Amino acid sequence: SSGINAEYGGPRLIDIVKKKLFTEVEGSCTGEHGFVVAVTTIDHIGNGVIDQGQGSVNFPVKYKAIVFRPFKGEVVDAIVTEVNKVGIFCAVGPLSCFISRHSIPADMEHNADTEAGECYQNIDEGIVIQKDDEIRLKIIGTRVDANDIFAVGSLMDDFLGLVS
Repeated sequence: SSGINAEYGGPRLIDIVKKKLFTEVEGSCTGEHGFVVAVTTIDHIGNGVIDQGQGSVNFPVKYKAIVFRPFKGEVVDAIVTEVNKVGIFCAVGPLSCFISRHSIPADMEHNADTEAGECYQNIDEGIVIQKDDEIRLKIIGTRVDANDIFAVGSLMDDFLGLVS
């Protein structure tokens, strides 16, 4: 349902309803459906109902969209946004994810004294994970709010870690 001010009524009304749908829905997140990446089709725009309290007209709109809804056990690629002694923070597209140091392999040690900033590194294999690196992780849990989703990840499995 999308509210349109009465001043926009006229021959371009349907275009305005469509534009408002795209701007309000794309990039948003609902706990039930996940992050809306893109609206693909508009199936139906219903008859407008006047909102007497606001003076606007609400149009029920039925549409299809591409969504991103992360699940426990899913393996995803992420970009490291922050590294500190408690773990690694990263972004999987619009999803924020935290990897606790307890979910990072024991042979990876935290190092705060590098030129590029803090990192986790494996001295023997020469592997370094730091800010802006691409990593592969497994989602071990999600927290769903009304307007956002957060995840907790792990690097403790085969083929997880730095993507080279």
